[in-house]
Amino acid sequence: MTLSAKVMLLGEIGVGKSSLARRFVFDRFEGEYKSTIGVDILSHEIALDDGRALKLMLWDTDGDFGARIFETVYIKGASGALIVSDATRPATLAKAARLAINFADAFPGRPSRVIVNKIDLADMEASAFAGAGLAPADVVRTSARTGDGVGALFQSIGADIVRRGL
Repeated sequence: MTLSAKVMLLGEIGVGKSSLARRFVFDRFEGEYKSTIGVDILSHEIALDDGRALKLMLWDTDGDFGARIFETVYIKGASGALIVSDATRPATLAKAARLAINFADAFPGRPSRVIVNKIDLADMEASAFAGAGLAPADVVRTSARTGDGVGALFQSIGADIVRRGL
């Protein structure tokens, strides 16, 4: 039996939401992407520790939504969220932290992760974490370009979703 879960990818334009999803689903990176308009949906199956499979339905959202995403039908039924920021643009971390709070308010008990993507291009300063109200340990670091941390990120949120019975 295959379980399924809807996972939202949230964050500003250009932080790498589509790149993370494509790296996970297709195991490749393409440097040339068009901006997502509305929502793109991709799916990929992961194996759980107990031998079952979980199909992750990835809803890759348009970065223009911002906090308004919580007013749309797109977010309905979300089991979890990956909230992405860009290591080369520290201001995106503060916005990701606010989106994480909004997600937790809208979906209490549902797992989320704050991501710092593009770690292959820059190392985010400790002041950016403090300014966003986060500790460096509160975020997951990834690189869609190299694949660093991507598989573990999706595996981790999938396991949390199943553990919480969502």
